[in-house]
Amino acid sequence: MVKVLRNWVHRYFSDEQAVVLAVLLVLGFGVVLTLGGMLAPVLTGMVLAFLMQGLVNGLERLKVPQVLAVWIVFTLFMGGLAVFLLVLMPLLWQQLSTLFNELPRMAAEWQSMFLLLPERYPNLITDAQIVQLMDSMRGETGKMGQWALSFSLSSLPMLMSLMIYLVLVPILVFFFLKDRELIGQWFRGYLPRERALITQVAQEMNEQIANYIRGKFIEIVVCGVATYIAFAYLGLNYAALLALLVGLSVVVPYIGAVVVTVPVALIALFQWGWSDQFIYLMVVYGIIQALDGNVLVPLLFSEAVNLHPVAIICAVLLFGGLWGFWGIFFAIPLATLFKAVLNAWPRIEPEPVQA
Repeated sequence: MVKVLRNWVHRYFSDEQAVVLAVLLVLGFGVVLTLGGMLAPVLTGMVLAFLMQGLVNGLERLKVPQVLAVWIVFTLFMGGLAVFLLVLMPLLWQQLSTLFNELPRMAAEWQSMFLLLPERYPNLITDAQIVQLMDSMRGETGKMGQWALSFSLSSLPMLMSLMIYLVLVPILVFFFLKDRELIGQWFRGYLPRERALITQVAQEMNEQIANYIRGKFIEIVVCGVATYIAFAYLGLNYAALLALLVGLSVVVPYIGAVVVTVPVALIALFQWGWSDQFIYLMVVYGIIQALDGNVLVPLLFSEAVNLHPVAIICAVLLFGGLWGFWGIFFAIPLATLFKAVLNAWPRIEPEPVQA
């Protein structure tokens, strides 16, 4: 057993660069796992700066000075943030409040509808099953009410955290954009001189992660805006709130589209019942999902590393459980990182045993 373990270590960790890369990966994940909550504004600023770095590079290729390009991109970022906070957030909050106020009426309508099922389908549904279902619905409604109450009571600390984010994150984004080369040189100064393996993996991941993040951001915006226009045109209630859910659902491959279909269908069913308007809405929603999966995703992620669906789902479950939303968002880039490391990892093949 000891000999087998020694041979395995010799095969995969005999290269000094591989050991350094392994240490850096362990330290990086350890820092995020242990200090991720405290460093959340820094990590958010890094992600946003990473999103905007491509635009800065594009302006520099047009002979715009680096400082001026940073200021132009940062001004656009602050303008977009102001529009989100002053226009979109009040609309979303208003629709969310209205939805919570309408939940008791929706639950009552569902109860009336379910009570008629035993009369219409006596061979399939019994009164006892309906009573059990009603008890479950009351329990879930009570849990939602408790969650809303606890959310309102804890809103003050959340507002303070939001204010901290609104102050710190733009400052961090500006300096990450402005001093990107300086920060990179400082970090590289602590790495060993022989770092060909680290450079190979870093270059591959820099391109892959940059393409993925920017493409995913564009996909969220396009799907959200298209869904809002379609829902608002059809007159669906809570169009902005549902469009936000549809936009964010593209972060979770395969699962997100299925999950977000439930609230869309339920709200449309409450509003119109089994009518032609409900069918039109679901057809339009299906067309948006089909265009996203068959046109937009191949266009945005044509150069993405091909990962098996099982690997993608496992990555979403694993990193989502570790880091929540950001873990889900970065699940595919992190899975791609592991794939790139495994492909580039130096190994010494064992010598063949001579007979």
